[in-house]
Amino acid sequence: MPIESGSCASARQAKQKRKSHSLSIRRTNSSEQERAGLQRDMLEGQDSKLPSAVRNTLLELFGQIEREFENLYIENLELRREIDTLNERLAGEGQTIDGAELSKGQLKTKASHSTSQLSQKLKTTYKASTSKIVSSFKTTTSRAICQLVKEYVGHRDGIWDVSVAKTQPVVLGTASADHTALLWSIETGKCLVKYVGHVGSVNSIKFHPTEQVALTASGDQTAHIWRYIVQLPTPQPTADCNQVSGEDEVEFSDKDEPDGDGDGSSDCPTVRAPLTSLKSHQGVVIAADWLVGGKQAVTASWDRTANLYDVETSELVHSLTGHDQELTHCCTHPTQRLVVTSSRDTTFRLWDFRDPSIHSVNVFQGHTDTVTSAVFTVGDNVVSGSDDRTVKVWDLKNMRSPIATIRTDSAVNRINVCVGQRIIALPHDNRQVRLFDMSGVRLARLPRSNRQGHRRMVCCSAWCEDHPICNLFTCGFDRQAIGWNINIPALLQEK
Repeated sequence: MPIESGSCASARQAKQKRKSHSLSIRRTNSSEQERAGLQRDMLEGQDSKLPSAVRNTLLELFGQIEREFENLYIENLELRREIDTLNERLAGEGQTIDGAELSKGQLKTKASHSTSQLSQKLKTTYKASTSKIVSSFKTTTSRAICQLVKEYVGHRDGIWDVSVAKTQPVVLGTASADHTALLWSIETGKCLVKYVGHVGSVNSIKFHPTEQVALTASGDQTAHIWRYIVQLPTPQPTADCNQVSGEDEVEFSDKDEPDGDGDGSSDCPTVRAPLTSLKSHQGVVIAADWLVGGKQAVTASWDRTANLYDVETSELVHSLTGHDQELTHCCTHPTQRLVVTSSRDTTFRLWDFRDPSIHSVNVFQGHTDTVTSAVFTVGDNVVSGSDDRTVKVWDLKNMRSPIATIRTDSAVNRINVCVGQRIIALPHDNRQVRLFDMSGVRLARLPRSNRQGHRRMVCCSAWCEDHPICNLFTCGFDRQAIGWNINIPALLQEK
C-alpha cells in the first residue's frame, strides 16, 4: 500500500478544513434564514405602522449584520485553535505564544491593529487628563496674578480700540462702532467725556503725548483732532470682581450684554466738533497715531494708503503708497520718526522719516493672512499679529525672518507691548486674552468665566505700566472695556 506524502496530507487536511468551514457557514446561513422567517412571521402578526416593504428591508439588513458577526466569531474561534495548537507544539521547548505575538498572517495584523488602537486610546486619555490637570493649575495661577478690577460700560455698540492718556490726569479712551469716543475715569469707571463729532464708526483713538488732545479715526473717511477737559471724580471703593466659582464658560446672547446706558454715558459732557479734521482719504480710516513730538499725525485707510499730516495746518505732507490691499493698522515709534503700517496683503511696512529730505520703506513678509497690527517696542523690535493665528517678533536690522514666533488657536487682533517689561498682550477672536514674553513663552491667560471677562471677540489691548490699580486694558465687541491688574513680578517669576 503506497504511503501518502506529507505535502499531500497537508493539502488534504487544508481542503477538509475549508470544506468544514464552508459547511459551518452554510448551516449558519440556513439557520439564519429560518430565524429571519420566524421573525418575519412574528412581526406580521403584530400591529405595526411600518409598511411591509420597510419591515422586510430592515429584517434583511439586521440578518446581514448578524451573519457578519457570526462569521467573525467563527473566524476568531479558528484563530484561537491555531494559537492553542502552536502553544502545544512549543510547550516542550518552554515557549508560549499569545494572540498579540503571533507573527503569521491575519492574526498578526488584527492583533497589531487592536494594540495600536488601545495604545492610541490610552495616550489620548492620558494626554486629556494631564492637560486638564495642568490647565487647572494654570487657571489658579492666572487668577491670582491677573485680576479683573473695573468694567467700563456705556457704549451702544462694539468697541474697536482702547487707549490710555499720556498726560495728567490719566484717563482711558475707547472708540466704538456707535459713532462715539468716550473718556473714562480709570478708578471709578465713570464716563467723563463723550465725543460725537464723527458720522461713522470710530475705529481708533490715540492721545497726544503732551496735551489734553485726542486723535480719532473713523469710517466717515476722516480723522479728527479734538480737545477735552476732564476733572476726575472721587474714587469709590472697588467691588471685588474676582470671587468667581470655577472657569465655567457659557455662551451669551445679546440680552446678556450691557445695555449701553449702564454707567450714564448719556449725561456726561459732550464734545461735538473737532479742532482739526484730516480729510484726504477715499475710504474708511481704520487707524491713526501721533508721531513723536505730536506735531504730525499718520492715518491708515482702506483706500490702501497711509497719510502723514501736519497737525497745525491739516495739510498732507506725504502719501504712503505701496500696499496691495486695505490697511488695517498704523503705529509710530515712541522716540523716533518711524511708522509701521499693516495690511490685508499679508505684509507690514516700515516707513522711515528720520531724514527730512527722503523717506525710505522696508517690507516685512512673514504672515500668510491679514496682518491685523504691528507695533514697536523699545529698541529695534517690531511685533506683528495676524489672522493666520501667529504673532511674530522682528529685528529691524534683519527683516528676513522673525526672531520669535508665537502660535495660537485663534486670529489675533490689535496687540500691545508692555515696553518696560517686554510683555505682549494678545486679544483673540475667541474671546481670550493671552500674555507672552518677547521670546514666545506663554506667561498667562486672563480669566474668563460666566461672570467676568469678555463675552465676544476681544478687539484691542493697551498697557498702562505706571497706573497703581489697572495696568492692562482690553475692549471687545461685547460693548465694554475692562481694566486688569497684572502682578508683573509674580508673572515673570512663574515663567
